[in-house]
Amino acid sequence: MGQDPILLIIHTIGQLYAFILTLRFLLQVAGADYYNPISQAVVRLTRVPLAPLQKLLPRAGRFDVSPLLLALGVYFLTLLAVVAYQGASAPIITMLLLSAGTLIDGILLIYFWAVIGAVIISWIAPDSYHPAPQMILQLTEPLFSLARKVIPSIGGLDLSPILIFLVIQIVRSQLAPFTF
Repeated sequence: MGQDPILLIIHTIGQLYAFILTLRFLLQVAGADYYNPISQAVVRLTRVPLAPLQKLLPRAGRFDVSPLLLALGVYFLTLLAVVAYQGASAPIITMLLLSAGTLIDGILLIYFWAVIGAVIISWIAPDSYHPAPQMILQLTEPLFSLARKVIPSIGGLDLSPILIFLVIQIVRSQLAPFTF
């Protein structure tokens, strides 16, 4: 991307909005508290562009996949804007694959930082009533419970974050060529 400020602005705005859309989907999958003020802010920021898409797309079980599809579209449009600004061209299939890879990488990155946050919260303020720690713990608990099935606690020491970090880093390293 270099030092061009226009490209930086395009990339940052696209990544930020796709992050918010992806977070909305992940909070829904984790069953996080809908009435958490942070969850409410995420819903308010994404409600308008998602409304028509939610009418068109059926729900996949109890999950609404429209935030993920819109996030994919945001990544695609961001990549398209960057490529067009640079005066280059790329095949649509390549841009779709790069957008999908970036979406998956974004999900992994959200979980990576959420797990770090959950570990720090468990040390500093395990019973905090602040909305941010509650949301982080609700987001990561399904992942921790899945990892605890593989690696049980050893003498009160929970090693599940280590397994999660390893899996995330391995997948992200293999995904790196397919991201922008």
